[in-house]
Amino acid sequence: MSTPCIICVAITGSLPRKSMNPAVPISVSEQVESTQEAFEAGAAICHAHVRNEDETPSSDPEKFARLKEGLEKHCPGMIVQFSTGGRSGAGRERGGMLSLRPDMASLSVGSNNFPTRVYENAPDLVDWLAAEMSKYGVKPEIEAFDLSHILKAAEMHKQGAIADTPYIQFVMGVKNAMPADRHVFDFYVQTVERLFPGAAWCAAGIGRDQLKMNEWAIAAGGHARTGLEDNIRLDRDTLAPSNAALVRRTAEICANHNRPVATAAEARRILGLMQA
Repeated sequence: MSTPCIICVAITGSLPRKSMNPAVPISVSEQVESTQEAFEAGAAICHAHVRNEDETPSSDPEKFARLKEGLEKHCPGMIVQFSTGGRSGAGRERGGMLSLRPDMASLSVGSNNFPTRVYENAPDLVDWLAAEMSKYGVKPEIEAFDLSHILKAAEMHKQGAIADTPYIQFVMGVKNAMPADRHVFDFYVQTVERLFPGAAWCAAGIGRDQLKMNEWAIAAGGHARTGLEDNIRLDRDTLAPSNAALVRRTAEICANHNRPVATAAEARRILGLMQA
């Protein structure tokens, strides 16, 4: 049987607003409800940000705590992955929720350009975030916006700064960063397989590149990320009605490539996480 494909649903992010798509979940209760639907549709990982009432991004640990509690109650066994991304806070504020011990957290190990700003990840902050993840038993997901980020993750792993084998996610299609280029994607895959033999990896595409990256990753034996954080549409003319709709579309791609969709328990085994 083919390796089950882990579907990660990025439910909210920091940028999409309800004015862009009313289905974007903002409040903790909306996020829990949207994630439960996505979980029932096949998502095994929830990649989570939190927002303020005015929809601006937040790094408030109390909001993360309420979200984690709700997800554990309504999505039993689902892997909870917190974002430590730079839009939600400044400096060590970005890792203030790691003491809540989510299963996983995103870790960007280098800087790069975003559409209108520099996504800055200074070495001292990267080292601190990695140390906090190690301290609290949180598995890092390396968000690789550039080849150098994969190589840096390998260096940190070799030095022991990343204790567990990291889960590498290629992020492609961000304006001013790495485009969704097939030759680059293939080289990313080869690089991960060389540096982390047998390790699981994932791919995420932004906007119209989401579907393309889902196809490439699933066909190549990797895992897939979808959700309203990265893409608010089903197609050029149709807004996605929910996170679950995007998960179902990804599950269809899995079926087309004879990849079963991983259950939460299977995803935990693949990633070396404790069973819930």
